[in-house]
Amino acid sequence: MTHSNSPDTSPLGKASAYPSSYDASLLFPIPRQAKRDELGLRGTLPFFGVDIWNAYEVSWLNQRGKPQIAIATFMVPAASPNIIESKSFKLYLNSFNQTRLENQQQLTDALQKDLSAAAGASVQITLTEPATFTQLKMGELSGLLLDRLDIEVVDRHPDPSLLSAQHDESIVEETLLSHLLKSNCPVTGQPDWGSVQIHYVGAPINQEALLKYLIGFREHNEFHEQCVERIFIDILRQCRPQKLSVYARYTRRGGLDINPWRSNFSAARAPSNLRNARQ
Repeated sequence: MTHSNSPDTSPLGKASAYPSSYDASLLFPIPRQAKRDELGLRGTLPFFGVDIWNAYEVSWLNQRGKPQIAIATFMVPAASPNIIESKSFKLYLNSFNQTRLENQQQLTDALQKDLSAAAGASVQITLTEPATFTQLKMGELSGLLLDRLDIEVVDRHPDPSLLSAQHDESIVEETLLSHLLKSNCPVTGQPDWGSVQIHYVGAPINQEALLKYLIGFREHNEFHEQCVERIFIDILRQCRPQKLSVYARYTRRGGLDINPWRSNFSAARAPSNLRNARQ
């Protein structure tokens, strides 16, 4: 049975009228639990984390009708019961385009209230004005590049049985990186492109197998947040590292990029929000 707020009932893949006035009802939350059930995740989650959204097309009007612009960053906690479907997010942000506001704080307050209600948990908002755009930096994810490996790839769907670690060898701490992550929107089939960084402490992970596994998402249909949680759980179960974090930077679509991070060790800090070259 289709949940009333499932991807199939979202604005994705449907003709949409872009609103000319502020409308919080445009936001379309989708419960995280259905996909977590697929992964066998019930009760206490084996990770914590955040979904970092960056919006590059944020605009509103001042009291004299003059357009204002900003870049917005939204931090949605992984423990929130819902994700927010990205097209609905875009429609919602565009509903401010012809809306007169007293000041930037009024926008921030509205965003914080509406997005927290949709996510079911407190969402942190940061707005960057044009005067401080020069302070925004770019940077690439660090790590040993898996893409250097000359491998043969057969499967185009993620196969966790590929993953393995050398448990008879000494414990290592390393960061692995691939720019070859690609998955598809579960409703429209449109491609989602990303880079993924995996940091762990544990038995050495078979790097060729890990790269094959990651490339296996190439025809996989899931939202960004769900793909990262699947990667985390598959590595955790198959390789059994003592510590693990998975961070993906996805290219933007519709003026939004989504960058999920999941970790299971308390010393881990939320990752940098540096925009990379493909974003």
